[in-house]
Amino acid sequence: MKTIALSIFLLLHLTLFANDAKYKEQMAKQIQIVYQAETIEELQPAVNALDRIASAEKTKWEPYYYSAFGSLMMATRSTEAAKKDGYLDAALAAIENGKKINANESELIALEGFVHMIRVTVDPAARGQQYSSLAFQTYNKALNLNPENPRALGLLAQMQFGTAQFFGASTDEPCATAKKALEKFDTFKSENSLAPVWGKSMTQGLLKNCK
Repeated sequence: MKTIALSIFLLLHLTLFANDAKYKEQMAKQIQIVYQAETIEELQPAVNALDRIASAEKTKWEPYYYSAFGSLMMATRSTEAAKKDGYLDAALAAIENGKKINANESELIALEGFVHMIRVTVDPAARGQQYSSLAFQTYNKALNLNPENPRALGLLAQMQFGTAQFFGASTDEPCATAKKALEKFDTFKSENSLAPVWGKSMTQGLLKNCK
């Protein structure tokens, strides 16, 4: 009986391991596309694939994260306000689904702030006050959950810099935040092999505007 029980245990363990390996392989493929794609036409199939993975993997937040990130990237590449909003709506919906699985995942919260920040760009005059405030609140929430998150800090620096430029104020604070974020990018490590790795070059680009 012990031998049978051990055999069943090993079989279940190997099956779970194989399923996890397949999941990570599928995710890695789509993540690479999302990171490298330059057009909406390249991004959309990857987002669709990530949505399918999310439907199959009920306990994983990562497919929702990268689906949201892909939709967000499509929003940044769209020149039509209505379409941009549509992509941002899709990104936020994916983030909300991810939060149902892990409400305290700092990466999801930081990405939510990114969505709010891009909302501002659709119509700065009409949306600036509402969505700027939401972006700041969300970035700070992400940092409260994980002070070491370089993406949350880098995105906060972007928001601070844009706000300072809009009001003609000093950029000392956002530049200091960006410098701190860059340091975090160099030291941050995650045990999750599917954890986000983007954002460093964006922060470096911001720092080039700092004196």
